[in-house]
Amino acid sequence: MFYITTAIDYTNGAPHIGHAYEKVLADVIARYRRMRGDEVYFLTGVDQHGQKVQQTAEKEGINPATFVAKKTKLFLNLWKKLGLDYDGWAATTDDRHKACVQAILTELNERGELYKKPTKGFYSLRQEQFLTDRDRNEVGEFGPEWGEVEERDEENWYFRLSAHTEWLKNFVANNPDFVTPAFRRNELLGALANAEELDLCISRPKERLRWGIEFPFDPDFVTYVWFDALINYISFAGYKAKEDAALPDFGKLWPCAAHVIGKDILVPAHGIYWPCMLHAMGFSDEEMPKILVHGWWNIRGEKMSKSLGNVVDPDELADKFGVDALRYYLVRDVTTGKDADFDLERLVMLYNQELANELGNLCNRALNMTGRFCNGIVTTGGEMSDDDLDVRASLETVLGDYRAAMDGYDIAEGLKAINRHVTVCNAYAERSKPWELAKDPAKKSQLETVLANLVESLAHCAVLIAPVLPDPAARIAAQLRMDDLLKLKLDDLKWGLVPNSHETGKPKPVFPKIVIEEAE
Repeated sequence: MFYITTAIDYTNGAPHIGHAYEKVLADVIARYRRMRGDEVYFLTGVDQHGQKVQQTAEKEGINPATFVAKKTKLFLNLWKKLGLDYDGWAATTDDRHKACVQAILTELNERGELYKKPTKGFYSLRQEQFLTDRDRNEVGEFGPEWGEVEERDEENWYFRLSAHTEWLKNFVANNPDFVTPAFRRNELLGALANAEELDLCISRPKERLRWGIEFPFDPDFVTYVWFDALINYISFAGYKAKEDAALPDFGKLWPCAAHVIGKDILVPAHGIYWPCMLHAMGFSDEEMPKILVHGWWNIRGEKMSKSLGNVVDPDELADKFGVDALRYYLVRDVTTGKDADFDLERLVMLYNQELANELGNLCNRALNMTGRFCNGIVTTGGEMSDDDLDVRASLETVLGDYRAAMDGYDIAEGLKAINRHVTVCNAYAERSKPWELAKDPAKKSQLETVLANLVESLAHCAVLIAPVLPDPAARIAAQLRMDDLLKLKLDDLKWGLVPNSHETGKPKPVFPKIVIEEAE
């Protein structure tokens, strides 16, 4: 089974374009893997605990549970709008998750992996963690990335992270597929080489934080939000769950094939804390998850942030430009793993050029001319010219390129492969001139072959584009009158999807052009 999960979104804020990109990326991968023939389980959700949530709720004068319910609804509504087809929803206030976290804490404590000690040091309110001297900048100060920092003296529970760091260094060095892309793994290796042998504070005293999962053996403490949140990847996958039809079979699901996360939470959370936690729980090297790291969306080279006032709202974008345009742009204009610069002009240009002008044009040409010149009937089996055979060869090459790109999580390259064949088809139509062939009865067979090749190519393109644009793909399939087209698997895509004498439907615009009104 192919288990894919995203980082869960912290409910202290509202969803932004980075959240939308990560979820659409994971959704595309999940849909592609289903088309690849895999049984897929796609989990996403929200992280609802922590001091920042408690503080924000107090400022608003409401209960933290009410606050996170309101914030969670924002995420749920947006994911529905963007067409995410996830199988499981993780919310860290769920009783099943709490039970799993507490069971893990109890086991780790019984194994001697936890201990309690007084702590005096500097604490980042933004990151909700104690800092060390390694977190200071070159002038010896804690930089703005840590937010407000205060000195604290309190007792807490610790996880013996240091007991597992040597194992982790060896594991990452010997398992190049642990982190994708490779340059992100190199960043993790660099961080591990320079890491101090420190343990992880995993509790917060209730006297200052009550909004969290209580320690089962020490009720004066709640669980540190990161330790709690990371466990969602297994708690909602059925780990230590009692019989629950709503949760999957953990033994069949694990290990996770792709943890989709942003580059900012690779180190230390997902690249250090999480594998060490799993190792302490008894997970073997073979049971470690795979981590897929994506970059950030920037604005003119700067990271989006509330303080700079440059955060892009995906909800507004979807309303203004349409869900299809937004989904396409988010995975088309970025190489998975690298940063990208968000550009509204490119969103409009890519949609209009590659979808409205190119793929939309192929759809209109293939179906419109088949209807006008052949009464909507596709006739195959005619003699193939070298030009006709080149179209078939192009499709075969593109299928291979598409598979390789999508298998490697490079969605942009997969889309470029589709676009290459669409360009070949439109150029082929211009050279073949079906509108001229239709005037000569002696060239009827040649006309039928050209149009059959265009319709065949369109059918393939509809299947290939479906993981990114499921609704437009379904509209193309409906216009082709091929109800079962999108049920095909990738291995089924061979020349001859459209049978002889198949009757197509009438074309309707699948990708209406985006027109930006000029301000007066």
